[in-house]
Amino acid sequence: MSTEAEVKELAPWFHNIHLPDGTHTAPDHFLGDFPAFKWKNIKTSIPEDLTGWKVLDIGCNAGFYSIELAKRGADVLGIDLDEHYLKQARWTAAQFGLDDKIQFRQMQVYDLAHTEEQFDLVWFMGVFYHLRYPMLAMDILTQKVKKMMVFQTLSLPGKEEMEIPEDVEFHRREIMKNDSWPKMAFIENKLAGDPTNWWAPNHQGIISLLRSCGFKVTAMPEDETYIAEKDKTLYSSLDTWNYSEYLSAVGKDWKEEAKKKTKK
Repeated sequence: MSTEAEVKELAPWFHNIHLPDGTHTAPDHFLGDFPAFKWKNIKTSIPEDLTGWKVLDIGCNAGFYSIELAKRGADVLGIDLDEHYLKQARWTAAQFGLDDKIQFRQMQVYDLAHTEEQFDLVWFMGVFYHLRYPMLAMDILTQKVKKMMVFQTLSLPGKEEMEIPEDVEFHRREIMKNDSWPKMAFIENKLAGDPTNWWAPNHQGIISLLRSCGFKVTAMPEDETYIAEKDKTLYSSLDTWNYSEYLSAVGKDWKEEAKKKTKK
């Protein structure tokens, strides 16, 4: 069977991948040459040589980013909840001769709470706003990232920023009405016809959210895309009083941790 015939058999495709023989998997993509045009802007913000790095690609789809990262020497784990896309990804990795550098698993981001694996780089693009429980996902990933995360999400228009006070007085909550105050809009029904689009944070909301998870934003190479690096001077919520709540949320024993909290 020709490559073109195999691509057709594996359709529909959401990633337009340029295969080694020149075939494109989705040449008529409604977004254009997606996601190659995003990669073009992001690729210089991460190390050119990823030899020895472990990388996690969340919501890997047909594996475009997994393949590009493996080309740089990384050992990649790509996860997705859709077996259709994973089938495409395994086939595509084999076309590039990278199936020894990339593993693909059917997993959701929450499943990572029950693994001991850690990663130098976590690629977290196009997933956050589809999650019903986004902060739980972030608290899970906080424990998985050793160096950096590439974070992308649908967001509210604007790039306003502000200094976030250490404390807000009870009777001075008007500050939260500021356009720059970190916030997320909840999408009750659909956005762009998609019922899985749940959240749209603002720019400061993304910065503050990442900071609360122990990350410092160091660059924005692409619209709505943030390079976030682990910052040892920042604490995540898992280092503070609500760790027992996290343990309960992921189905782990939390009562001993709660005792520590109540004693404090």
